[in-house]
Amino acid sequence: MPESFPKRSYWKEANRVPGFPLAEKIHGYVYLRFPYLYIGTGIGSTWLSKILNVVLPVWNRLFPAKPRSPDAIEFADTYHGKVVPLQTARELVTVKRDIAVPDLEHVIPYKLARSLILEHPDHIAVLDCPCRAAREHPCLPLDVCLIVGEPFASFVLQYHADKSRAITPAEACAILEAEEQRGHVHHAFFKEAVFERFYAICNCCSCCCGAMDAHFHGTPMLASSGYLSQVDEDLCIGCAECVDFCQFGAITMMDELNHVDTAKCMGCGVCTSHCPQGAISLVLAPEKGVPLEMSKILEGEE
Repeated sequence: MPESFPKRSYWKEANRVPGFPLAEKIHGYVYLRFPYLYIGTGIGSTWLSKILNVVLPVWNRLFPAKPRSPDAIEFADTYHGKVVPLQTARELVTVKRDIAVPDLEHVIPYKLARSLILEHPDHIAVLDCPCRAAREHPCLPLDVCLIVGEPFASFVLQYHADKSRAITPAEACAILEAEEQRGHVHHAFFKEAVFERFYAICNCCSCCCGAMDAHFHGTPMLASSGYLSQVDEDLCIGCAECVDFCQFGAITMMDELNHVDTAKCMGCGVCTSHCPQGAISLVLAPEKGVPLEMSKILEGEE
C-alpha cells in the first residue's frame, strides 16, 4: 500500500462515528470487505442470491410484512446516489482540503446518509466496478469506481489489492472524462452503513448498474442532479446522437427534433457532451432538486 495511504482499522474508524449502531458497523464491514458478493447478490448473480430467491418467498408467507407508515425508513434512504454532471464530479475529486458538511438535507433528498465529509480528499482509489464484474458481458473497462477520501480509499486498497489501485486526482479526472465519452453517468454515492456519508463516485451504465436497475424498477435510489436537459430547436438537426447516449431513456424524436421527457431526465449532462450541434444545455430545475454545487459548499466551509 502506498505510504500516503496508511493502513486503517475499520472498527476503530467505525467507533469514531457518534451513535453509529453495531448492526450498521457490521453491515458496513460486510459491504466494504465483500462488495462483489454484496452487490452481486443484489443484482441476482451470486450463489447467495439463488438461495435467497428460494428462502425469501417462504419467509414472506410465514411472516407477512406490516403496512409501512409514512415515516418508515425505506431502502433508498439508506443507500443512494446523487446524479452529478461531469464538472461536479471533477470538483469532488480535486478538492484540496478536508470538508465536513454533516447534513445536505436540500441537496440529498433522503432521510439518512446525506453528509459530505471528506478527509484526505486527495486519497483516491479506483476499484473494479462490482456491478460490471457481476455481469456476464459487462461494459469495459471495469476499473471505473472512484473511492474518495479516507478511511475508504485505504480500506479498498487493503481489502482488494488485486482489484484496486491508488490514483491521483488528475488520474481520477481522466477516468471521469473517459467515462463521459462512453456515455456513462456520474453518481456520487452515499450509504448509511458506510459511516452515513459520501464515499464514492460511480460511473454508471443502464445495462450494468445495479442502482440504475433498481431505480427503473421502483426503488428510487437516484436523485436528480437538479438540472434538466433543454434542446435549442434552432440548432437541433434531429441527428438522434443524444437519443443513443441517454442512459435514462429521456430523449426521443418528435417532428424530426429531439424531445426531452422531463419526468425521466435526471440532468446528468451526457447528452450535452454528445450533441454534435451543441443544441442541448443543462438548465436549473428547482422542481427536480438542488444541485450538488461544490463552490457553494466550499464557501460555506470558509
